[in-house]
Amino acid sequence: MNAPLGLVLGFAADRLLGDPARWHPVAGFGRAATALEQVTYADRRGPGAVHVAVLVCGSAALGRVVPVALATWAVLGGRSLDREAAAVEALLAAGDLPGARRRLTHLVGRDTSTLDEAEVARAVIESLAENTSDAVVAPLVWGAVSGAPGLLAYRAANTLDAMVGHRNARYERFGWSAARLDDLLNLPGSRLTALLAVALGDDHAGAWRAWRRDAGGHPSPNAGPVEAAFAGALGIRLGGINTYGDRVEDRQVLGDGQAPGQHDITRARRLARQVGLGALAAVVPIALLRRRR
Repeated sequence: MNAPLGLVLGFAADRLLGDPARWHPVAGFGRAATALEQVTYADRRGPGAVHVAVLVCGSAALGRVVPVALATWAVLGGRSLDREAAAVEALLAAGDLPGARRRLTHLVGRDTSTLDEAEVARAVIESLAENTSDAVVAPLVWGAVSGAPGLLAYRAANTLDAMVGHRNARYERFGWSAARLDDLLNLPGSRLTALLAVALGDDHAGAWRAWRRDAGGHPSPNAGPVEAAFAGALGIRLGGINTYGDRVEDRQVLGDGQAPGQHDITRARRLARQVGLGALAAVVPIALLRRRR
């Protein structure tokens, strides 16, 4: 099966079916990475680079025998992301703030126990924006450029960043390579996501203004443009203070609007779906060009 058709079929499978309920390949990769870490771990950058190289290159090699459609379905996470956002939205609509806080932990790593409704909505929309880039647009870009090897290598790098790329005592040095590689691989996808948010959102000028003005204040070079563009496109305000265990991050405010509410999650979900479809439309011609060459 050729790559352009495989990307379309895999995208459709993700939208219709979501992630496999059992035997998810990304979960299997995570178990393999944890097992390898028992062998490769040392509190230095060099062993961390070896850890990343073995797993990312191994995933790319596996991609040579995996159909593009199957790899795309396994790697994309748009349906699951939307389902989790919808679940939090429904709990907020029902007035169940404690339940919404608990369900929000499926989407974010921050402390949710004291968040009010606006803060819960903000966290959901920020997660929608960032993960639309990470779990939909960026893998489609690498799938168009490199087929199944690109899809699986990208997902391996992104998963490793989530596992060992944290700035804590254990992974400050060992996880450096994972974090930097993930930043590099997400750069084209995040910019495409932000551009699509500008083009497809309700306020084109506001999205562009927020991206250019506010993104640089975000601690992530890739999440910043995406979250800022979503904030401007929706006419809401994102960013602010987040708590992660004992660590508090005071992030720059993104956008000019009011604090988001439950109804803004609906709008953000719609924009995320439109951005995903726009990304597919943008990368299929790239895949076609690569196939002809």
